[in-house]
Amino acid sequence: MKDIPSRVRGVMRSPVITINTQASVKEAAEIMARRRIGCIVVTEAEAPVGMVTERDILEKVVAPGLDSATTKMREIMSHPLITIQPDESIIKAARIMRKDNVRRLVVLENDKLVGVITERDLLRAAALHVAISFRPLLQH
Repeated sequence: MKDIPSRVRGVMRSPVITINTQASVKEAAEIMARRRIGCIVVTEAEAPVGMVTERDILEKVVAPGLDSATTKMREIMSHPLITIQPDESIIKAARIMRKDNVRRLVVLENDKLVGVITERDLLRAAALHVAISFRPLLQH
């Protein structure tokens, strides 16, 4: 039987795509489109300091008519980061997301960026738990 992931480490996405605070929103949007990702972690001196999502770009740049080529990531990033450690339970991750009303958490291990976990990642893990728990009932 497949091991069911119950820790953040088992469902987080890694490596994490990052961009510097001084980079333009246009640069970030190009990376996000090319990599087909919905968020990018913003770094300063290689340390994670913020996050920008597709929604941030729409609400903070596109809708108000700002120039994405001149608007810097530091101007629109969400900060401080809401983080979790990789050995925490996925239940704790879900509770933090709910409490802080966010859909993504940055995963830090010894203050080093090691992953991102999303609401979707948690839903996939929950679906796997349900499917495996029903398996004995479905077998004859």
